[in-house]
Amino acid sequence: MIIVGKAVISDDIKDHFFVCDLEKCKGACCVEGDAGAPLTDEETEILEREYASIAPYISQEGREAIAEKGTWGIDQEKEKGTTTIGKNGACAYSVRDEKGVLKCGIEQACNNGKTNFKKPISCHLYPIRITKYDDYDALNYDRWHICDPACQLGKSLGVPLYEFLKEALVRKYGAAWYADFLKEIKHPG
Repeated sequence: MIIVGKAVISDDIKDHFFVCDLEKCKGACCVEGDAGAPLTDEETEILEREYASIAPYISQEGREAIAEKGTWGIDQEKEKGTTTIGKNGACAYSVRDEKGVLKCGIEQACNNGKTNFKKPISCHLYPIRITKYDDYDALNYDRWHICDPACQLGKSLGVPLYEFLKEALVRKYGAAWYADFLKEIKHPG
């Protein structure tokens, strides 16, 4: 376990390799599971405010689900999350590209300058999941068979999970926190 600021980080994040291999998994994390992507209170407000700018970048089916259910919802565990298509289907903000790979419509809108919101931090950090406690965040590596190709690619390229997710970790906790995290990995104690 590594402690940096108010974050307790599982050793798995330091010890495992990972690089998304979308050609193999086809973006399965956007459709697998039993709920949409977890959202913060701030993110639900952003989705409500920015939806008109994001809508052209998602599928017709996704727009219909959002028209019916709203820009976000509450899952079976009473947590806020992205709207899904059908009962437990794909994230309504996902869209298939010409190769059949699911991509994030929010991220595409951001890349095209239509919004400053990259995507939910839970998606950006995946496969790290954060559990919030009163005094700290617990960061854990969420192992899932759909990410086996990413583990294999990360290992073959020698890219640790924390390096692959550097941008997301900096977005969540800041550059100084990430630098402290690296120091703690290299020189514990």
